[in-house]
Amino acid sequence: MHQQINRITDILRRDDGISGAMHYTEQISWILFLKFLADYESNKAFDAELDGKTHQYLLEEPYRWERWACPKTQDGKPDLKNALTGSDLISFVNEQLFPYLKRFRDSHATNPKTLEYKIGGVFEVITNRVQNGGNLREVLNIVDALEFQNNSDLFELSRIYENLLQGMGSDGGNSGEFYTPRPLIKMMVEVVKPQIGQRVYDPACGTCGFLIEAFEYIKRNNEDAQGNLQLSGEQIRFLQTDCLTGIEKTPLSYAMGVMNMILHGVGAPNIRKENTLNRDIRQIQESERFEVILANPPFGGKENESIQSNFSIESNATELLFLQHILKSVRTGGKIGIVLPEGVLFQTNNAFTRVKQSMLEDFNLHTIVSLPAGVFLPYSGVKTNVLFLEKTGSTRKIWYYEVNPPAKLTKNKPILYEHFQEFLDLLPKKIASENSWTVNISDVQNYDLSAKNPNKAKQAALKSSVELMKEIQEDNERITDLLGEVAKVLKG
Repeated sequence: MHQQINRITDILRRDDGISGAMHYTEQISWILFLKFLADYESNKAFDAELDGKTHQYLLEEPYRWERWACPKTQDGKPDLKNALTGSDLISFVNEQLFPYLKRFRDSHATNPKTLEYKIGGVFEVITNRVQNGGNLREVLNIVDALEFQNNSDLFELSRIYENLLQGMGSDGGNSGEFYTPRPLIKMMVEVVKPQIGQRVYDPACGTCGFLIEAFEYIKRNNEDAQGNLQLSGEQIRFLQTDCLTGIEKTPLSYAMGVMNMILHGVGAPNIRKENTLNRDIRQIQESERFEVILANPPFGGKENESIQSNFSIESNATELLFLQHILKSVRTGGKIGIVLPEGVLFQTNNAFTRVKQSMLEDFNLHTIVSLPAGVFLPYSGVKTNVLFLEKTGSTRKIWYYEVNPPAKLTKNKPILYEHFQEFLDLLPKKIASENSWTVNISDVQNYDLSAKNPNKAKQAALKSSVELMKEIQEDNERITDLLGEVAKVLKG
C-alpha cells in the first residue's frame, strides 16, 4: 500500500492545482475516505444480506464510489467505456459530488453524532484541487485497487495516513499546526494511562493524534494474548461514541481529524468545529468535565477582549487561556497532560502568576518534562515543556526531567520515542539522575516553574574538547538546515 500511495503523490505533484505536501495530503485524504466508505458500505450490505435484511446506504446511488469513481462490468472488470475522465470527471466532482456531500451536514444537523453528519462536516471544508481529469482518473484507479475490507487493511491504511499527516507537518509553514510528533503523543498517553469508562478530551485536537493514541492505548490494554478485544458490547459502544471528544476551529484540520478518526476505526467521531475559547469557563458544569485531558494547544497568539472576558483571569496570551480552560474542564481525580511553551513557566507578570498560583493550589503538578529545542521544527523553534497534573489536591513537590537526545534535533533528525525511554523508566519512583531532580514547592520563588537542571553546571565542566567540537558541528548542521528552509521560502 505504501508503494501505491507514493505513486499517487507523484501524480498529484505534477498537477497544476497542487502545491506542497498540505495540498496533496488533503486530496489523497478525501479520495481515500470515499473509497473507505465504499468498502464500509459493501461490508454492511453483505452482513445485512446474510441476515435476510436490506442495507440502507449512506449515499444515493449516483454518488457511490462504484458508480462514479470506478464502475465495473458485470464480470467485475473495470468499465472503461462508462468511466468518467478528463473534464467530465472534474465537472462531476466539483459540480455534483462535492455539493451533494456538503449538504449532509445540514440534512443531518439534528443528530451531529451520526456518520452522515461527519461526512458533511468533512466536505464542507475540503475542496477538490486536482485540475487535470487525467491525473484524477489515474489516482482513482490506483485507490480502487486498494482493499479496506478487514482489520489488517484498516490498520495499514491508518498508518499510511498518519505518515501523510506527519509529512504535511514536516513541510513547515502553516501546515505545522496539523501535527504533534507521534513519539511525544505516545509518551504523554502512557503517562496519563486512560482507562475504559473514562472520557478523554482534547480542546485543540488538530488531526486528533492524542485522541487516536488514547483509543489505541485503551484497546491494547483490553486485548487478550491473541489480540481479541475483551470488552462488553456496552464498553465497545462507549469507546466508539462517548469516550473521545475533541474541538478544533481550523476547518481543514478539523476535516483531517474526522477522517483520521474514522480511518482508525472510530465510526462517528465526537469532534466539533468551533473555537474552544468562545466558551465561558465559569459556565462549565461537572457533567461536562472529563477524566483525562491531553493537549498541545496553540501558543503565541493574541486574543481580543471578547475572548478574554470568558476567563476568570484575563490575558491576551492564547496558551494561558487554554490552560485555564483545561484546568476548569477536568473532573476531581482526573489527569492532565499538556504541552506549554517555556514562557508560561518562567513568566511572573500578574496574569501568569495568578493562573500558576491557582494551578498549584488546586492541582498536584507532579511532573514537568523539559523538551529539547527543535521538537516542533521546522515550523516552530520555541522551547516547550510537558506538564502532568492530577486533580487530587495541591502541589507539594515537582519532579523534573530534562530530555537530552544524543544529538540536537533538526527537521531531518526528529524526536524519537526512545528519547523518552529513560524518563518513562524513572517516572514511577521519580528517581533523581543527571537528567532528573525534585523541587519542593516551598523552594519555588515568585511562581517561576522553569526547569533549571542543577546537574548542568557539573556536566558542562566535565565536557571534553571532542564533545565540544561535536556540539559545534551539530549546531552548524542545524544552521544549514534552517538556512535551507529560509531559501525555500524566499524562492516562493
